[in-house]
Amino acid sequence: MLEGRDIPTFQPSNMPPQGRLLAVDWGQRRIGLALSDESQTLAQPLATLTRRPGKRFPMAPLLEHVARHQVVGIVVGLPLDERGAEGDAARAARALAEQIGRRASLPIALWDERMTTARVLAAVREMGGSTRGRKADVDALAAALLLQHYLDARRGSAL
Repeated sequence: MLEGRDIPTFQPSNMPPQGRLLAVDWGQRRIGLALSDESQTLAQPLATLTRRPGKRFPMAPLLEHVARHQVVGIVVGLPLDERGAEGDAARAARALAEQIGRRASLPIALWDERMTTARVLAAVREMGGSTRGRKADVDALAAALLLQHYLDARRGSAL
């Protein structure tokens, strides 16, 4: 298996420097979405799509968000394991990223999403909140965290 640092998860050359980016935090049941501002500085939770067990990815609702918000690029979370290696979930995310790229005709970047959901859960608990009955909110917040990390890394590397 490949180590995380060897995985080409950051493709800065094909992502426009301005315009809204959409993040997709992929999951078996729920897909968290987040949106950046036009300057690609801040990320905010957008929505959570639901996939029924055994059904295909909800591509039509995703493409509606892409069109409605005039998205110029998409960041798909890559669920690596704790060692940074790819497993079945990461391979499924790569396949999904390819499919989204073809359907949306937009540049796609894969970004390491390790621990985004756990960090969101910890932050909510730290603020005294509860996530009970709010799994959809958690998924959208995880997508926002994923996108913010991507945006910060791009700015930090001056790409």
